[in-house]
Amino acid sequence: MADSSRSPTKRTRLSKNNVVGHGHQPLLPGLPDDIAQVCLSLVHPSVLFSVCSSWRRLIYSSSFPPFLSLYALLTSSSSPNSIQFYSFDPLSSNWHALPATPPDPPLRLFLRHPSFISRNLPIQSVSVSGNLVLVAASTSNLLPALPRPLVFDPVAKKWAFGPPLATPRRWCAAGALGGAVYVASGIGSHFSIDVARSVGKWDLTKIKKHPNDHLGWKWEKARGLRDGRFSRDAIEAVGWRGKLCMVNLKGDAVKEGLMYDVEKDTWQDMPEGMIGGWRGPVAAMDEEVMYVVDEAKGALRRYDPEKDVWVEILESERLIGADQIACGGGRVCIVCRGKILVVDVTAPPPSIWDVKTPLGLEAVAIHILPRMSHVV
Repeated sequence: MADSSRSPTKRTRLSKNNVVGHGHQPLLPGLPDDIAQVCLSLVHPSVLFSVCSSWRRLIYSSSFPPFLSLYALLTSSSSPNSIQFYSFDPLSSNWHALPATPPDPPLRLFLRHPSFISRNLPIQSVSVSGNLVLVAASTSNLLPALPRPLVFDPVAKKWAFGPPLATPRRWCAAGALGGAVYVASGIGSHFSIDVARSVGKWDLTKIKKHPNDHLGWKWEKARGLRDGRFSRDAIEAVGWRGKLCMVNLKGDAVKEGLMYDVEKDTWQDMPEGMIGGWRGPVAAMDEEVMYVVDEAKGALRRYDPEKDVWVEILESERLIGADQIACGGGRVCIVCRGKILVVDVTAPPPSIWDVKTPLGLEAVAIHILPRMSHVV
């Protein structure tokens, strides 16, 4: 998971407010620190972390390319409707709480409700362009809890609100592709066939192009769905090779599947083999390789588009009942009954281990994003 972008041309120079200080010693004797940083950026962060304190400070500074970390939405059995946000540092094996969300309006997301004893209410979040985005959830009155998305930027360590949704919703399909967030179908304050067929797109890359105005802060309409059958469940829409893939139901039930072609702005039926093997949570690695965990058998599989089949990677009882997965840096991270498991799909054979959550807390959802900058 501790992967990083290593293009030396994108490095920024060290300043006295970053790594220099602390009774400054050169990063590499005989070299200026800016040149030494370029050299050290070619070394894996896990190696730098174990050598000396000055290199540890370097890899956590804002001037060094961030490695990947695990971000989690957590809750406790004693207070299930109090959602907490944490980041797990794979180098130090420590959890860090994220900064508090904006107080106005206060964030009230309901995970458990007396009307739904046997299941949790969905809290839908996506990762896009290095940001964590909360898209949809329910209030205590079973109404949409988020009139606009709530976005966390790990590098800036700040929360911000996104543009208002034309119709706030819950029980929708939510996903990301090519730097944009997509929200499809779902239910607003009441069921509406227009909302159930609607699709919205928010391109976060436009924000960076227009930092001083609001040109990027808007939802755009995409081609609508044929019907409202995708408003039955909270669905992960998976960005894969220029298409947004989604099914209408979770779990091992018989499903309908569609793919949205972003370039053509058209919907098409999902290939037979793809939908046939979609038997649990699905995610894509770098929007190129798609993985599924068969929640009934505990099998992790990879999709082969040439043969339209899912190829088994491993099977483990520990993966039975998987709720959600995230992919990044050669790892597939799985939420399973409140626990977090990690599979290294680059290792022959693949290895699996667990990540202990903070004491008394259980995982609701996970994402893989750049680490936060901080002083060590």
